[in-house]
Amino acid sequence: KDQLEDFMSVKKFNVFNTNNLWISMPAIQRIMKNDLLDMEIIVNPLTLEQGTNVYQLVTAIGAAMKCFDNAVGLNVPRSRFLPVKKTSDLLLVMSNLYTLDHGALLMSPKRMFPSTPLVKLGNKHFKIFSEYLSRFGSIPDLLELDHLTVSGDVTFGKGVSLKGTVIIIANHGDRIDIPAGSILENKIVSGNLRIMDH
Repeated sequence: KDQLEDFMSVKKFNVFNTNNLWISMPAIQRIMKNDLLDMEIIVNPLTLEQGTNVYQLVTAIGAAMKCFDNAVGLNVPRSRFLPVKKTSDLLLVMSNLYTLDHGALLMSPKRMFPSTPLVKLGNKHFKIFSEYLSRFGSIPDLLELDHLTVSGDVTFGKGVSLKGTVIIIANHGDRIDIPAGSILENKIVSGNLRIMDH
C-alpha cells in the first residue's frame, strides 16, 4: 500500500493491463506439480444492486508471471486492442465505427479521424445487456461522433445519427425517446421527450 501512488503513475508504469496470456502447458504442469504458484489475493469491496455490501476476492493472473521462468510481456498498440467491459464499449464495437475484416475489427475508413469517441452510458438503464439492447431500434451511426453521454431513461429509434458532442439527460422520472431518423449534432437534450406513433 505504501507504493500505491507509484503504481498508479502512468509515467512509471505505462503498461499495466494484462488481457491475454499465452502459457506453455508443460510450464503450468511444472509450476502446479512443485506447488510454486504464489498469487496474492486482491480484496475488492463492492455494492450489489440491492445495496448489500460484499467483498470480492480475486487473483490477478498477470501477477502469476513471476512464477514462470523466461516470462515476457508484449506491448500491443491501442489500435489492436478493443476491450469490451461495459455496454459503452459494446456500443462502439457494434456501431458502424468498425468493420470486420477476416476476424479483425478495423476502424472504418469512412471515419475522418482515427480516434475512438468517448461514450458514457448511464448504469441504471444501460448496464444490463438485455436492457441495453432494448433501448435501441438500431445502433446509431457514430462515424462523426466525438463524445456521447447518456443518463436516465433514454431510448433511440431506428436510423439515428450522432455527431460531434451529444449529451442526453433524462431527469429522474422523465423519459427521452430519440425519434427514428434523428440527426443530433453538438446537442444537449434534457428533460422529457416522448413521441408516439398514431
